[in-house]
Amino acid sequence: MIIFYHNPRCRKSREALELLETSGKAYKLVDYQKNPLSPHDLKALLGKLGMQAGELIRKNESLWKENYKNRTLTEQELIGLMVAHPRLMERPILERDGLARVGRPPEQILELLKD
Repeated sequence: MIIFYHNPRCRKSREALELLETSGKAYKLVDYQKNPLSPHDLKALLGKLGMQAGELIRKNESLWKENYKNRTLTEQELIGLMVAHPRLMERPILERDGLARVGRPPEQILELLKD
């Protein structure tokens, strides 16, 4: 199953969704802003991405720069921040067959759409 973590307000996310729709493959759309991931699910997604939590944080978000930029936070604290403030997560993310990719640029998801 393909899962697409989407933010409809993000241009890159909309571009990646277009690529996904063009592929003709069935997928589940998750608006993670409206339905934030649980800490457990986010940790599992990080494993599929092969990333640490700090690598998935959008460091240009004003929330990050104003409140967390100069702090040393643990992996669990970073995961907690993304659960509490989903806009801090990089997007979009496509998950398939135990792997995941951040779609920045959107073409990054194409690798996971190959048969």
